[in-house]
Amino acid sequence: MEANEILIDAYTRIQELVHRSAEGLTQDQLAYRPEEGSNSIAWLIWHLTRIQDGHLAAATGNDEAWVTEGWAAQFGMKPDAAINGQGDGPAEVAALRPDDPDVLLGYHDTVVDRTRAYLGTVNAGELDRIIDRSYDPPVSVGVRLVSVISDNTQHAGQARYLNGMIERLGI
Repeated sequence: MEANEILIDAYTRIQELVHRSAEGLTQDQLAYRPEEGSNSIAWLIWHLTRIQDGHLAAATGNDEAWVTEGWAAQFGMKPDAAINGQGDGPAEVAALRPDDPDVLLGYHDTVVDRTRAYLGTVNAGELDRIIDRSYDPPVSVGVRLVSVISDNTQHAGQARYLNGMIERLGI
């Protein structure tokens, strides 16, 4: 198995977990937060997708789907690449209320499709290419892709946990 095939598998597994976390939920279920300071399924999936979209765009030199494919408008937000959930507080988390999971999952699937298309072209040389010299050691494409996998897996797991909570509590 090639490195790019392993990466494609990892991003596909995250996508499957995201779908299991959100499919069939109502707007209120997507927005459920066990307490004011916690995140909702909608926010977690949106945020992990924004992170993947932003880092993929930075690695490839392409624009983000958020900005160029109308996804920001579908969420009622500005098409600003800087809007990704980092630094959001309870008010911003509560404000993210997609009408149904289709918008949330549609955006996620678009970004994962872009990620898989890019990964299909990746070889060892591309994985070694340095894309961020602000760190010591500098960050390569491969390190950034694995970092996104780690971040996405954590947030997708949190969303799945909330989904189980909603089911158990009958919310």
